[in-house]
Amino acid sequence: MEFSIRALSPEQVKTGCLVLGVFKDGGDAGTALTRAAQGADRAAGGALRAALAQGDLPAKAGSTLLLRGVPGIAADRVLLVGLGEQKEFGAQAYRDALRAAAGALKDLGARDAAVFLADLKVGRRGLPWNVRQAVLGWRETFYRFDQLKTQKKAPSPALASVTLGLVAAPVTAAAQHALREAIATADGADLARTLGNLPSNHCTPSHLAEEAKKIGAQFRLEVEVLERRDMEKLGMGALVSVTQGSREAPKLIVMHYRGGAKRAKPVVFVGKGITFDSGGISLKPGADMDEMKYDMSGAASVLGALRALAGMRAPVNAIGIVPACENMPGGGASKPGDIVKTLDGQTVEILNTDAEGRLILCDALAYARRFDPEVVVDIATLTGACVIALGHVATGLFANDQKLADELRAAGDEAWDRVWQMPLWEDYQEQLRSNFADMANIGGRPAGSITAACFLARFTKALRWAHLDIAGTAWRSGREKGSTGRPVPLLVRFAMRQAGRKD
Repeated sequence: MEFSIRALSPEQVKTGCLVLGVFKDGGDAGTALTRAAQGADRAAGGALRAALAQGDLPAKAGSTLLLRGVPGIAADRVLLVGLGEQKEFGAQAYRDALRAAAGALKDLGARDAAVFLADLKVGRRGLPWNVRQAVLGWRETFYRFDQLKTQKKAPSPALASVTLGLVAAPVTAAAQHALREAIATADGADLARTLGNLPSNHCTPSHLAEEAKKIGAQFRLEVEVLERRDMEKLGMGALVSVTQGSREAPKLIVMHYRGGAKRAKPVVFVGKGITFDSGGISLKPGADMDEMKYDMSGAASVLGALRALAGMRAPVNAIGIVPACENMPGGGASKPGDIVKTLDGQTVEILNTDAEGRLILCDALAYARRFDPEVVVDIATLTGACVIALGHVATGLFANDQKLADELRAAGDEAWDRVWQMPLWEDYQEQLRSNFADMANIGGRPAGSITAACFLARFTKALRWAHLDIAGTAWRSGREKGSTGRPVPLLVRFAMRQAGRKD
C-alpha cells in the first residue's frame, strides 16, 4: 500500500473512495462537517447534509456511512466518518476515526482512496503527528497473519494507494518527513508483529538470527551472531544458564546501523529474545502457555526498530542487541538454588527459573558497554506484575537517568505508544538479598516489576539506561489474539528525537 500527501480539493479528486469527517455537534447543518466535508457538500448541492439528516451515521466516533454516486463529486464513493463531539475531539477520537475508515475500506473494491482527516486539529498536535498516526493506523488495520493457514480467507480487495488530502494546511517538509518515517515505522512494526505471531517451532533463536541477517543484507547493516561457545568464552554465565534445558542453540545477535556522524555515540536497544518460555524447572501453569511464544517481543521490536531506522535512512547511529534462546525444562536445565556468574563478575542465586528474562538481559546489558553508547534501552516482556500495575495500555518505564526517562516519555506521547514511569528506588534493592550470592534473581511478590528493574539496574551503573517492561502491551489475548508491534513506534520516535527530529 502506497501513501502520499497532497493539497487537494476533495470534490475534484478522482478516486475509488473519498473519506470525510463529520462531527456530532453544531448549531446548524454546516458546522457538523469538517472543512473538507463542507467543500464537498457545496459541490454536491447539499447531498451530504441530506444523507446525514436521515440519521444513518451514529454519533459515536468511528462510525461510518458509505454513499455511492454522489452528484458533483468526482470520487466513486464517499465514506463519512464520525468524529464524535467537536469540543471533545482529541487523539483517541482521531485514531478511532482512522481505524474505522481503514476497516470500512478493507471490505470495498476501491483500488485507491483520498482521506481528508490528517489536517484536523487534534489538541496541540501538529500535522506530522496526524500523518504518522494515519499511516500507522491504516497499516495496522490492514495487517494480516495467515502464513500458516492452508485454507485462507479470501483476500481483501487490494487497496493499492492512499492519499492524505489537505485543505486546511500546506504540505510542509515536516509532514513529508513524517510520512517517510511512518511508512518505515509501519514496515518495522509489521515485521515485529509477524515475528511475534510465529509459533516457537518456527521462530527459533536461529530464525531471529537469520531475520537479522536478511535485514542486514537488505539495508547494508553489519550483523554479528555469537554462538554458545562465544558466550561461554566471554563469561556470560547468566545467559548460558537459561539455555541449558533446550535443544535449540542460543544466539546473541548484534546489529549495527550507522546513519549518524561517524563519531556520534550510538543508541543501543537490547531486546529480550526468549522464543518460548516454559518457565524451566519452575514450570508455568498450562493455561495460556501458548502465549509464551510472545516472550521474544522485545527482540522483535529491536529488529523492527533497526529495520525502520535503516529503511528511512535515519540520521542516527543505532545498535540492536538480542540475546535469543528458549527457557525449557530438561536434564541439564538450571535449578532453583543454582548460582551463576555474570559477564561483569557478579553472582546470582537463581531462586526461580521462570525469572529468566533478567538473566539473559543482565549479560546483554553488560555486553553493551563495549560500544560506548550514548544511551541504552532494554525492551522486555519481563513481569506479569507490570500487567497488574498498568494493564494493557501503558508500557512500564524505569530509568537511572531522569532526562532519559523524560525523553522516552515524550517520544511515547509523540508516537502514541505511551509509557508510565515507575520508581527505581534503592529501597527496593533489599528484596534481592541472597545469603549465598551477590543477589537473588527474584524479590518476592511485592513490587515484582520494580524489583526486576532493580536487578537490571545493578548491571547498568556505568550507563545512561532505561528499561521498558512491555509484558502488558506487546500482544493481545482473547479473540483478537496477536502481536501489537509495540513498542516499535516508540523506539523509532525516540531514536529520531535523539537525532534532533522532534515534533
